[in-house]
Amino acid sequence: MGQVGKKQLDFIVEGAIIVELKAVENLTSLFTAQVISYLKATKKRLAILINFNVKKLVDGIRRVAN
Repeated sequence: MGQVGKKQLDFIVEGAIIVELKAVENLTSLFTAQVISYLKATKKRLAILINFNVKKLVDGIRRVAN
């Protein structure tokens, strides 16, 4: 876990990839904007946004690059 300002990241893998976990009906642009903010604040280039509230996990994964 890592901290960005007053927010708490879910995970940073290998010091390079931010992983943000959700369990929501839909991954909206708000969640994407949140992850982009984390990327900018940490100067990382890649994030994976994962929504566990889907029938097939592969449908709940979104790659976000800065």
